[in-house]
Amino acid sequence: MTASVKLLSLATASPPNDLAQDDVFEVAHRIFISRFPEFVRMGPVFDRAGVRHRQIARPVDWYLQPHGWADRAAVYDEVALDLFCRAAEAALAEAGLSGAEVDAIVTVSTTGVSTPSLEARAMGRMGFRSDAARVPLFGVGCAGGATGLSLAYRLAKAQPGAKVLLVCVELCSLAFRLEELSKTDIISTAIFGDGAAACVVSSGADGFAAVTGCAEHTWPDTLGVMGWRIGEGGLAVVLDQALPPFVRREIRPVVEAMLARQDLRLEDIDRFICHPGGMKVIEALEGALGLGQGALDHEREVLADHGNMSSPTVLFILDRARRAGLSKRSLVTALGPGFTASTVTLEAA
Repeated sequence: MTASVKLLSLATASPPNDLAQDDVFEVAHRIFISRFPEFVRMGPVFDRAGVRHRQIARPVDWYLQPHGWADRAAVYDEVALDLFCRAAEAALAEAGLSGAEVDAIVTVSTTGVSTPSLEARAMGRMGFRSDAARVPLFGVGCAGGATGLSLAYRLAKAQPGAKVLLVCVELCSLAFRLEELSKTDIISTAIFGDGAAACVVSSGADGFAAVTGCAEHTWPDTLGVMGWRIGEGGLAVVLDQALPPFVRREIRPVVEAMLARQDLRLEDIDRFICHPGGMKVIEALEGALGLGQGALDHEREVLADHGNMSSPTVLFILDRARRAGLSKRSLVTALGPGFTASTVTLEAA
């Protein structure tokens, strides 16, 4: 009988520059008000975003200067690598492993471009073996936490006993730009933050949860819902404001179909662990999945304390859920560019 794949550990890391939402609003007001008159009408977005604090790669003054690709890439290489190593070191320490015992590294990041990718840059500091498999994953955005965990699970299942390290790192703040202003720029300024999370997945070992299944669904003709647009100054956010209604209308039948392939129903899930997106998306998920208002409490807490960090966010939420005591069966869900839904089914150890 094949041993089940377990989550052995989970760790998170944040950059040191902490910003209160009130301070973000003051800075945004100073920047936007003279160049984007509609900011007055959109100002309440900051109050409704559900974010109290977020952590960012650089002190706020850095963002008030113009920066091109070279500057942003240099910050990404430095800060994303540091966050990668901090999260990975903590996850390996909790699992009682060294870098040399890692057989495969899945790196998820969509907010910067680094070639060679982060796990290669981290090899010396982390002590990874020269024969460790490197699997960098780009372009999955906010879905990346669930998509990356799904991939790590598949790799661990395909090679019993292998230790698979998943690291999600995002610096969403690097998309903040002074050159162009739009409603989307204001919304992203109100909700996005930076962070990293890592976990170790393996079979034949003790862990805090077993991974029992995964699934993915991409809706046709939805490329414009979410993603990045490449401009002269770097990556720019693409975010359709019709996303919450889309989630409310589309997510339930898709989740039901994904669960059905595992011989499960919605009623079999004791706890949903959802990438929050923003407050309106949280409310749309609660309504669509019949969870009741306020059910996604860990999601609200992580959004409040860190903002939307893209791919690591759902792992931050999973970490809170396991510290509070995982329910018997949980479904990790995240939505991202494609437009795609990714899910991972967990059973508490």
